[in-house]
Parts: sequence; structure tokens; C-alpha cells
Amino acid sequence: MTELTSAPTAPVGNAGPALDPGLDVWRTLPIQQQPSWHGTPAHDAAIKELSKLPPLVFAGEVDILRERLAAAAQGKAFLLQGGDCAETFADATADKISARVKTILQMAVVLTYGASMPVIKMGRMAGQFAKPRSSDTETRDGVTLPAFRGDIVNGYEFTEESRRHDPARLVKAYNTAASTLNLIRAFTQGGFADLRSVHNWNKGFTENPAHAAYESLAAEIDRAIRFMSACGADFDELKRTEFFSAHEALLLDYERALTRTDSRTGLPYDTSAHFLWIGERTRQLDGAHVDFLSRVRNPIGVKLGPNSTPEDALALIDKLDPNREPGRLTFISRMGAKNIREKLPNLVEKVTASGAQVLWVTDPMHGNTVTSHNGYKTRNFEDVMDEVRGFFEVHDALGTYPGGLHVEMTGDDVAECLGGADPIREEQFDDLYESVCDPRLNHRQSLEMGFLVSGALAKRGGRA
Repeated sequence: MTELTSAPTAPVGNAGPALDPGLDVWRTLPIQQQPSWHGTPAHDAAIKELSKLPPLVFAGEVDILRERLAAAAQGKAFLLQGGDCAETFADATADKISARVKTILQMAVVLTYGASMPVIKMGRMAGQFAKPRSSDTETRDGVTLPAFRGDIVNGYEFTEESRRHDPARLVKAYNTAASTLNLIRAFTQGGFADLRSVHNWNKGFTENPAHAAYESLAAEIDRAIRFMSACGADFDELKRTEFFSAHEALLLDYERALTRTDSRTGLPYDTSAHFLWIGERTRQLDGAHVDFLSRVRNPIGVKLGPNSTPEDALALIDKLDPNREPGRLTFISRMGAKNIREKLPNLVEKVTASGAQVLWVTDPMHGNTVTSHNGYKTRNFEDVMDEVRGFFEVHDALGTYPGGLHVEMTGDDVAECLGGADPIREEQFDDLYESVCDPRLNHRQSLEMGFLVSGALAKRGGRA
């Protein structure tokens, strides 16, 4: 089986970007959330360099992911998608990347063992450097500067030089993504992901109730593995795992420069990541983002907020998945805990009635953002958990498949989201709030969520 971690033996793309003229139609369409560097010599030079660089992922890997997502859409697998809200160049270190990967592996083990279902592991990693913003500018103490749009565009420090849109960052983003993928490949293929090491994934993390539950589960896995070993089972498949990369396809010049023609099929693949999604702010049907992603072979996701209508969803299906190809299209609902049970059923019902086979995933983070009393952007963990519960309740009632979870999380012991079994409090924010954009679940909260989802999947039993 070909995996993310091993390149195909035959070439799967040309050296430069794909030449299909349809891939440039987006340039003539309305476009949102773009930097102010277009047409400058520095921008032209950066795009030219990106166009010559090797692909970050391969077409064969993308095709495997599409097959995995098709199984999830049919209730035969579950997608776990997690990582930083906005990756930073400074945090692309071995320790921080390994902590994120460990947390995702732990969550996946909890889900797989509890639900007896394959889990597709996907990181918001190796490319999640750009963020949409509600305003182009930010004002502090009477000083107005461009808003921080992610390390691929400008810096977080509130200075004129830092906030300048710098196209050289496009190339740095590529290089950082390449080094991140290199580490992920090493971790998931070099013994780090061996299921016989499940206890080791807990080392270095603070003890808490979720960790105690995990240790108990790990002991059960150990007993099962020892039993299989005594029976002479082959453990090759336990030693490594598939791990796919994903990010929001926000900067279309970056995505276009990394689009290659697959030499097997002659079709274009965006080789910046295996999976790309369109955000709530850029999913306009006649807009540039929807048009561009409709023309590449990658599996595509679309965020749907509480104002999304069935007509919106059906039109997006016609544009992005006209052939109704299983595994092609994922709808990621981000409704908010107070809306999920009211807004989601109509969408799921109408899409299901149309015959389209999309994968339904919940993003319980973005619809539950509040401001703490001491001024921090935060989320209440109970609201996040309640949206996940609501997501499962909706699909249980309709007899459809809750296919995945999309969360902003970190492997670090930060304090950014309030609550949890080992509760985070507002007074901890001053010392332990590290996110440069949106608040993330810390390692303990992520693991706690893994157990909640595992229980929900197990309760569904043999429905899949």
C-alpha cells in the first residue's frame, strides 16, 4: 500500500506548474482575502521560484486519500483532522511537531479502539500559514497597521516593518512546509507511530483524568497485541501509519504555483497538500477560490456556517463535484453549539436527498468563539463538546454518517480554551496563551474530546 511517507517509484508530475489554461480563470474572478503584493517584482520572483520547486505531496498519495475519504462518507471510516489555527515558522521545530503528531496519534488510537473503525489521520500542518481576517487593518493605541494574515504574508509583531506584506515569505512557507513534512514522514514511518509504543505517546505530558483513561486503554491494547503475537500475527502494519496534510487554500498564487500535471493521467493536482479546504469567507460560488479548486484533483472541503442554505450546498456540489465522485467533497459544518441542532438537519437532509455522497465533518471550534473577561479570544470547552454531541445527534436522527472531526489543537500544555476535566481558567491566559490567532485545545482537552467522540461512534455500533 502506498503511503504519504513513501514517494512513488515513477514520476507523477512535471517540473513546473500545470499548463491547463483553465487553472488561471480564477484570475478574472472576484477574489477575497488576498495580500497587497500582486504585480510587484518581488512577488513575481517568488512565484517563479515556487513554480520550479518539487511537489510537496504526490498525486498517488492524493488518490489514496480520496479512497479513504470515500470510505468515511459511507460510514466505514472516520476522519480526524487537527492542528494549529495558524502555523508559524518559529514553531516548526522537532519538539512541537512531534507533540502535535503524538496528540493526533493518541486521539486516533482512542477512536480506532473504541469504535472499531479505521481512522484517517490528517494534520492542519505543513501549509496552514495563511489566515482570513474580518478586517484588513488593526488599530492599537491610535496606531493602525495591516492585520496579521499569517506567517506566509506578514509578521505578528505590531510594527510597520513586521506587518508589511512580504512575498518572500511565500518561499519560506514552502521550505517550512517541506521540513515539516519531512519530520512527519520520519515520525510516522520510523517507529514513532508503532502501536506497540502507545504508552510512550503519553510521556512528557502532564497527568490528568484523560491521561489516566488513555493509560487504561493503552494497557488493553498491549494485552491484545501480546495475544496476537502469541498467535504468530504479522505486525508490519502496526509499525507505521498513513498521515495526510491539509490547509485552507487561501492564497491562490501559492496554490497555483504548486499545481502540477500528473504524468499518469494528465490531470492537475495541487501538490501543496493532500487535502485543501475553502473557508466560510471565500466560498462564493462565482468567486476565485471555488473556481480554482473545482479544477484540481485533490479532495476538497468547504466550511459551512449557520447561514448556509441547502441551495448553497447543492450549488457547491454541482460546481466542485459534478461527477458525484465519492471522496471528492467534504462539507465541514461550523455552526456553533446553539445552532447545530437547528441548522444542520436541513442541510444534511437536502444534500442526502439529492443523491450526492459528501463526507460530513464537524468543526466545533469556529462557531463558539467568545471574549474572556480579561480580553482574550477564547472558547468554552463545554460549548465545543456540545457542538460535537449535537453533530452526532443530528446524524443519528437522520440515519446518516457523522464522518469526521476538524479541530484546532496543539500538543502543548497551553491555556487558550476555558474548561475541561482539568479546567483551564482565565487567569492562566496571561502566562500560557500562545496562539497568534485563534484559541486551540491543549493536549489534555484534545484527548478528552477523543474519548467523547469514541464513545459516540461506539454507541452507533454496527450501523456503519
